[in-house]
Amino acid sequence: MSTTLDESELREVAATAGQEHVFAFWEELDSAGRENLLREVAGVDFGLVAELARLRTAGPAQDDEEPPIPPSVFPLKRSADQKEHALAARRLGEDLLSGGKVAYVLVAGGQASRLGYDGPKGAFPVGPVTGRTLFEVHARRLRAAALRYGCRTPWFVMTSQANDAPTRAIFEENGHFGLPAEDVVFFSQDMIPALDDDGKILLSRKAGLFLAPNGHGGVLGALATSGALGTMRERGVDLISYFQVDNPLVRPADPLFLGLHRRSKAGMSTKVVEKTEPDEKVGVLGVRGGRIGIVEYSDLSEELRQARDSSGRLRFRAGNIAVHALDVKFAEEVTRGGLQLPWHLARKRMTVAGGDGSPVDAWGTKFETFVFDALARSPVSVTLEVQRALEFSPVKNAEGSDSPATARADLCRLFAGWVRAAGLELPAGGEDGLEVVEVDPLLAEDEGEFLAVHGEGRAVRTELETGHLYEPRG
Repeated sequence: MSTTLDESELREVAATAGQEHVFAFWEELDSAGRENLLREVAGVDFGLVAELARLRTAGPAQDDEEPPIPPSVFPLKRSADQKEHALAARRLGEDLLSGGKVAYVLVAGGQASRLGYDGPKGAFPVGPVTGRTLFEVHARRLRAAALRYGCRTPWFVMTSQANDAPTRAIFEENGHFGLPAEDVVFFSQDMIPALDDDGKILLSRKAGLFLAPNGHGGVLGALATSGALGTMRERGVDLISYFQVDNPLVRPADPLFLGLHRRSKAGMSTKVVEKTEPDEKVGVLGVRGGRIGIVEYSDLSEELRQARDSSGRLRFRAGNIAVHALDVKFAEEVTRGGLQLPWHLARKRMTVAGGDGSPVDAWGTKFETFVFDALARSPVSVTLEVQRALEFSPVKNAEGSDSPATARADLCRLFAGWVRAAGLELPAGGEDGLEVVEVDPLLAEDEGEFLAVHGEGRAVRTELETGHLYEPRG
């Protein structure tokens, strides 16, 4: 199809949708600008834009639902029956892993600009001693799982329009971090136009629409439209381990979690950590109308946020850490006929192209979907409590909580504890009191495994200026 024909058809489509203004600067654009604008307009679902405009004007739904109640959690401190159940679940999870039934989905569409780094967030260095990046830490965990269970670890990496090309290049330059290239599949989430207060598509510049990622819920739609779900089926995979790029402690190949999920015949399940402070800004799991979901911090009333049970612990303490297990069949059901998740609206100031095409600050609305909203579609769901110190230390902010400094400290404390338990020498603590230690994920996943490999002489310690590094021998 020629450019002229594309232009004519797309102008007609845009005009029919009441969005003809997207071509306002057409006569001022060079050929490259025109091609870009046509490509972006061609990618717009104008029916969806009309629905989003309707949602924007309708305003937030009135919250007349009953208050949430805390969910049932499979706890860290377990009864005899729960211990027996966990043992059977772990064995089932190991069978799933060794049978190649699990695929790993990483949400990695973000940039690290908030961290002062120019590039994909997955390329941000987090290794306390080695400076290994988030991508490499995750890759080494998957390589370790492949060795531990004698299986392949198909890894589906969701990017965004902003970081797809650099992410692919990073993996290529690093030999896919030791994983077979055919086991690493990239797919990109959809971009959704932002709208002004009149429901018109905003322009980021004369030659482009203001597009924003459709949220981490978009991973489900993108898995379907990219053909990734079909690829999983072809590979004999029927279970998805979902995690986000910013948590270097995440354990995607967890046999207990995967086994509990499958043993309960759940569609989608969740890991949580205990929220101990009422004002920690993290969503918690709650149940409304018999359906489980995430209650955002801002949506939980002050009374419920502060409420405690008879033991003195917060009633709503199941903090969401964005780690899920999903059946492939469930993901197919949620995306059949298009992504079946609610839209969340965020009205904010943004820099857009003004009436003369120059940058101006204006109010606009972005639209996102959240993957955890799919929990409400799952008739059965497992909520597994895990230890924060072992599995959750996200890198989100440049400073303060959930920052590179806190993640580095958490990693050092965890690894130093393993080394101490093995009776080994630790490096001298720094001014912050931290003993800088790093354990290669290829060597050990937990303290028990570290003690075992060290006792068998399979661990090598290297003393570097930056700290002590433990790696597999050979």
